[in-house]
Amino acid sequence: MGFRKKNKSPPVLSHEFVIQNHADMVSCVAMIILLGLMFEVTAKFAIMFITVQYNVTYTFDDRPESGNFYQYGPKDMATVFFYVLIAIILHALIQEYILDKINRRLHLSKTKHSKFNESGQLAAFYLFSFIWGSSILTGEEFATNPTFLWEGYPHNHMVFQVKFFYICQIAYWLHALPELYFQKVRKEDIPRQLYYICLYIFHIAGAYILNLHRLGLVLLVPHYLVELLFHASRLFYFSDENKQKGFTLWALLFVIARLLTLTLSVLTFGFGLSRTENQGFSVADGNFNILTVRISCLAAICLTQAWMMWKFINFQLKKWREHSQIQATKKKVISPKSKPSKKESGRGSAANGVMKSDDRTSPRARKPKAS
Repeated sequence: MGFRKKNKSPPVLSHEFVIQNHADMVSCVAMIILLGLMFEVTAKFAIMFITVQYNVTYTFDDRPESGNFYQYGPKDMATVFFYVLIAIILHALIQEYILDKINRRLHLSKTKHSKFNESGQLAAFYLFSFIWGSSILTGEEFATNPTFLWEGYPHNHMVFQVKFFYICQIAYWLHALPELYFQKVRKEDIPRQLYYICLYIFHIAGAYILNLHRLGLVLLVPHYLVELLFHASRLFYFSDENKQKGFTLWALLFVIARLLTLTLSVLTFGFGLSRTENQGFSVADGNFNILTVRISCLAAICLTQAWMMWKFINFQLKKWREHSQIQATKKKVISPKSKPSKKESGRGSAANGVMKSDDRTSPRARKPKAS
């Protein structure tokens, strides 16, 4: 784990050495890029990593000031790489100074320890992304005009906040891939985490490249809210197993979020984009408004939502079975013991040699009279 002091240092460049010091190594790479800003020769290359690229300035006839917008291009990969490094450093800081200290107090098992770390990291990211995405949407007119999602497509010009938001989103989910190695995630947990990490990268990068960043932002904000509630509830559950009310609210909002995602997707691809005037396919103009692309995007979203609902239903059924087994066990413990029958009680008393000494009618109790 990065930034952690160890009594015994493992061999240099061994697996354990890389895992323990990965954050320090990544910090050195980030510092080298930042130091490149100090020299004129390397400054133009360092800026490509640190700041967002492809700035475009437009002047409006009805406004005296000009507008600054951004497009995407190959140089964005350098920017994403730099913020992948930043995400790895922040991940190590949160793990070392917050989650590990809480884990020492809770004394969790290995399984719960791994899930607690996963939920702690994701809850912090979802909270930050939800607040950031909500602040961007407050400046848009989506709440009053849903046609904002497809009007004026292709939306190949983004404001700084929108482009930087997508750069950070892609960087975070790309950094989650090496973290599976750095955090020593258990083998049985790797496939599950790989599924949702790859799905996030696929959908967010797809919305960014296809100039569907408006729809992507609107769908991400409520989804992040639901996921934030789930991981926060799981954190409270690990601290106290009686705190399970948050899962009920999460289950309700999860279904609503899935319906909202399907509704907006069908509305955008099925009705909005299909009726816009600018139909065609042009990579140079950033226009991908053709039937094949629309059907592919809608199918990808629908399949993902169906897969998520399938996992959700299986999760709820598993919890219901566990709850039923616990209730059945409690009933067996609480139920009174059955009373023994008369024959069993008689046999038991005879076996134990129990006999009333004052029973004078018993033949054994009679004594022969002296002559």
